[in-house]
Amino acid sequence: MNDPLGDMLTRIRNAQMRGKSVVSTPASKQRARVLDVLADEGYIRGYESGTDALGHPTFEISLKYYEGTPVIRELKRVSKPGRRVYMGVSDIPQVRQGLGVSIVSTSRGVMSDAAARAANVGGEVLCTVF
Repeated sequence: MNDPLGDMLTRIRNAQMRGKSVVSTPASKQRARVLDVLADEGYIRGYESGTDALGHPTFEISLKYYEGTPVIRELKRVSKPGRRVYMGVSDIPQVRQGLGVSIVSTSRGVMSDAAARAANVGGEVLCTVF
């Protein structure tokens, strides 16, 4: 797999289109940090660590719905393995005039765009959520 984070985002999108309440994805530190940001911002209920049938570590992501529609309307990968997107603190984009969130990987960890601006750090824009 060339893009593990993109795979996780696609699993979340596909599960929400099917109306699933829980989706499973392989575990990694970066995925955990992105899921922490999604949970802090209220886009998912949370996630739990577990193992699959072969003993590999996984995350069980609890998706969030409001009146039957998914809370996440749009989940888009920005920085891809073939084209990395780095931005300074003043260049980090606002998603839908601040209604959405950009998830940024900085030298101080993975955080939302608002937290990156507050910490005055830029970095790699991983994805946007609305």
